Amino acid sequence: MDDEVVQRVFQEGGRDYFQQQPSTSSSSSSSILQSLPLHVSFDHGYYLLVKSIQELREKKDGLVTVGIGGPSGSGKTSLAEKVASVIGCTVVSMENYRDGFDEGNDLDSIDFNTLVQNLEDLTKGKDTMIPVFDYQQKRRIGSKAIKSASSGVLIVDGTYALHAKLRSLLDIRVAVVGGVHFSLLSKVRYDIGDSCSLDYLIDSIFPLFRKHIEPDLHHAQIRINNSFVSSFREAIYKLKCRSELLVGDSAYVFQGNEPQTDNFIEMYLRPPSASEEARINDWIKVRQSGIRYYLSLGDQRIVDKIYIIRPKAEFEVGRMTLGGLLALGYTVVVSYKRASTSVNNDNVSLSLENIDTLGETFMVLRGMDRKTVGEKALGMGINGPWITKSYLELILERKGVPRLNSPPPLLNTSPTSNQERVVVTPRPIRVTTNIVTPLEDIAQPWTRSPTKSKMEPVLATWHFISSNPLHTNSSVVDFSHEATTDPASFRDTIKLAPMPDSCDLDRGLLLSVQAIQALLENKGLPVIVGIGGPSGSGKTSLAHKMANIVGCEVVSLESYYKSEQVKDFKYDDFSSLDLSLLSKNIGDIRNGRRTKVPIFDLETGARSGFKELEVSEDCGVIIFEGVYALHPDIRKSLDFWIAVVGGVHSHLISRVQRDKSRVGCFMSQNEIMMTVFPMFQQYIEPHLVHAHLKIRNDFDPVLSPESSLFVLKSNKQVAYQDILKILDSEKFCSSVQNFIDIYLRIPGIPTNGQLTESDCIRVRICEGRFALLIREPIREGNFIIQPKVDFDISISTVAGLLNLGYQAVAYIEASAYIYQDGKILIEVDHLQDAPSPYLQIKGVNKEAVAAAGSMLKLDGSYTTKSYLQIILEGLPAMERSSTGIYPQQAARLQELVEFIQSQGSSSASESSPCREVNPMEGILEEMQMRIKRLERWHTINTVLWTFLMSALVGYSLYQRKRQ
Repeated sequence: MDDEVVQRVFQEGGRDYFQQQPSTSSSSSSSILQSLPLHVSFDHGYYLLVKSIQELREKKDGLVTVGIGGPSGSGKTSLAEKVASVIGCTVVSMENYRDGFDEGNDLDSIDFNTLVQNLEDLTKGKDTMIPVFDYQQKRRIGSKAIKSASSGVLIVDGTYALHAKLRSLLDIRVAVVGGVHFSLLSKVRYDIGDSCSLDYLIDSIFPLFRKHIEPDLHHAQIRINNSFVSSFREAIYKLKCRSELLVGDSAYVFQGNEPQTDNFIEMYLRPPSASEEARINDWIKVRQSGIRYYLSLGDQRIVDKIYIIRPKAEFEVGRMTLGGLLALGYTVVVSYKRASTSVNNDNVSLSLENIDTLGETFMVLRGMDRKTVGEKALGMGINGPWITKSYLELILERKGVPRLNSPPPLLNTSPTSNQERVVVTPRPIRVTTNIVTPLEDIAQPWTRSPTKSKMEPVLATWHFISSNPLHTNSSVVDFSHEATTDPASFRDTIKLAPMPDSCDLDRGLLLSVQAIQALLENKGLPVIVGIGGPSGSGKTSLAHKMANIVGCEVVSLESYYKSEQVKDFKYDDFSSLDLSLLSKNIGDIRNGRRTKVPIFDLETGARSGFKELEVSEDCGVIIFEGVYALHPDIRKSLDFWIAVVGGVHSHLISRVQRDKSRVGCFMSQNEIMMTVFPMFQQYIEPHLVHAHLKIRNDFDPVLSPESSLFVLKSNKQVAYQDILKILDSEKFCSSVQNFIDIYLRIPGIPTNGQLTESDCIRVRICEGRFALLIREPIREGNFIIQPKVDFDISISTVAGLLNLGYQAVAYIEASAYIYQDGKILIEVDHLQDAPSPYLQIKGVNKEAVAAAGSMLKLDGSYTTKSYLQIILEGLPAMERSSTGIYPQQAARLQELVEFIQSQGSSSASESSPCREVNPMEGILEEMQMRIKRLERWHTINTVLWTFLMSALVGYSLYQRKRQ
């Protein structure tokens, strides 16, 4: 379906390529505005944009131009930067084309003539000079050169990037709405109520939007609704203390590095309906830097021990937005000046900040990793005392909360026009991609829908309920008196009150940490958390993000596998867990004793040892995560229950539904769920409804730019010593993996007679486990860009896919040698049917991966073909079968399929822990033995190669010494 959407992007509006095509019909095709979905998510829009750029580059010569427009704070700049980081294109910001400064967002201040001239020069293959604007000096300070040959793609990023003066020069037009734009509208509507129409609020806060920005967004080919506002997924960790050093004497602190000085004015706006009491989470924070304004909704943060943890929650807005908020009745209750002198060193920012209202200087360390910030403070000998209060709290403690002024009355109707109608805040519009909605039939523009208007912008508060019969008549009880009289019985009788509604992943992460803090404050140590949900839902990622914030341990329930059950492929069966050992560990933790948690080796399918775990004042939280973490036999011993659904789990169901619909068979998600995940619906899902916090994970890592790996693949021979040279010896580790990849495909999908990986679902059998490799790779130059998604499943899921009509059409046996140092992963794959091994360099940093490839002298030898494509191309035409593999392998694949079906059906239905030995198990064992023989051959080859290279080096040194 995504490929069809990408094709529609090119059907109309292409700048050069499609204008050259001869017209095949006198009548024009349907409008692209009607054929595309109303809007897509940020991740999906990113994926569609990259695929569109790639396909257009293949179909036309010259530069591909992209315009990304939208209101301030919608996320268009983030999208442009993410696309540029993947495909290496040039981004031109319209902010540099100001010929003056009026109100920060005025259309008349943009020099469109220069921008149009620059675009025309680049599209004609000419080099050009683009201006550079300095906001501090409020003027254009120079220009910089852009060469037309430097990049095949140019992105224009700006509020007016889709203006009529530019649209004819753009190949792809992208509109981004949402983000802080929608959230601010929702916040203001919540604060003010229904006394004003939505249009009136928009005209007050964003006066240029409806007249100059919104009309252009309807001309976009890809429309993105960005619901991502602020998240602790990429939190900023801060340590703050008072400093006796003056800013002028900061050379000692900055250790000779060049410091950067900034001056800010920070203002806090109180809502017009606020009471006298200080609820700073309801206030809007505005930071002014020169002539630029940055806004964040509320003082959202987490305080854990000595750390202040904040999300990336600031967005740039225009000056008129601040004026509009003041006109609506918001009042500036606190304002202070902050002078900051900072320097960046080893991914940690060190700042000396002077607050004029307090008359004090503070030292602040900031970083993206909690441990790194703490280690930096220890290395510098900074021991505090640490301050966890914000500057706002320190000011309020000293001066008190300013008295509330009477806000100006709000008009019930808009004074702009008598014909303006009151627009009711709409619900989010959800349409399927195959429904055509004429633009004139859309009653409410998608560009101004505050999708969270019905949701309270302030996070809900956790409450406790009691199991004591004395409190049965009250749902929420004050336990302050009981906590002081009988702490032991108090801890046993109270528990968290479940949140009534589900929430998204970002909101759930914040609520989870706040629940843990509430439990620590009210019940004391320890706090034991359980995170349950289906495989691939995101529970493991959530657990580790929580642990990074709270600073605690995560224990996977996979560590408690019984080896005899694992050998039967029963990874999703509750009986596969060593429940007695788990209960003992939880009991020891509960009573403050040291306990030994098992370590399970998936390669051998057996327990390999134990690690010691102890709850202390430093780490009073333990998180258990796993499919059955909320099973009644487990959750009764836990303090906090979290259920997570969605993620790749939902992606697979949608993928199967898409494949079935392509062959004319429409199935409901429930039917697919019952077939593909029978264990989940019967044994896992019923337990999730009892969770204190229910999280729906709409984040799709398969299509997300947040989880991309950059891969370079080559079949050039590289010596083992050369690999060691480019990896960090202190962090070096290696491992071996033997795997079998099976490709499943729905028969009937139209193809060109070729088997392609995009039409198949790949199932990997590795170390006795089954995993789905759901990947939508993007190929850019020599790079294969793919998400980091390995979705563990049970054998019953594979059998369910086969029962739905998928057929095994190919398989690959391989042995992989993996070398890594935490930054770069080098994988040497020996494919059974390939004459030579293939080397893959993987990493999240594109430049680091490219540098590693150059050091290994792989330039010019890269390929972006998949292993399936490589194997099929190596087959002689006479020996190819309908399945795309060797005829002698077809029988072996069929036997493997029959084994999966028989084993999968028995694991889903049988209740007895024992089963008959199936002779088909020999197939897997035989394959593993063949791969191990290949592994031994490779080891011998490596040793011989090492001796040969050592001899050659020694001989050359001997000859040089003689000369």
